[in-house]
Amino acid sequence: MLAAKKIMSRSDALEFLNCRRLPARLNTSEASILLGIQEHDISALIAAKLLLPLGRPAANAPKYFAAVEIVERASNSGWLAEATKALAKHWQRKNQRKQLKLTCFG
Repeated sequence: MLAAKKIMSRSDALEFLNCRRLPARLNTSEASILLGIQEHDISALIAAKLLLPLGRPAANAPKYFAAVEIVERASNSGWLAEATKALAKHWQRKNQRKQLKLTCFG
């Protein structure tokens, strides 16, 4: 089953997108494919409280998401705009911290 393995290649992603029925629970790579974002952006959306993983997973535990919620969010242009703003802000802050570190210690 696709949910058991991590999606690595473009062909795996296309195979997942062409499924007749999605699994009820999606991992981070599957959720990122449906949302059209990078897998590492999922953690930023969780931190911004725009995505909520199922249950209460520990910080280092794998995160799973309800497929119905991911599909709903992927079709909601308002949510996608908020997510895009949150991701832009996240990476802007991260890059500013990197630049500050380079100017102070570089």
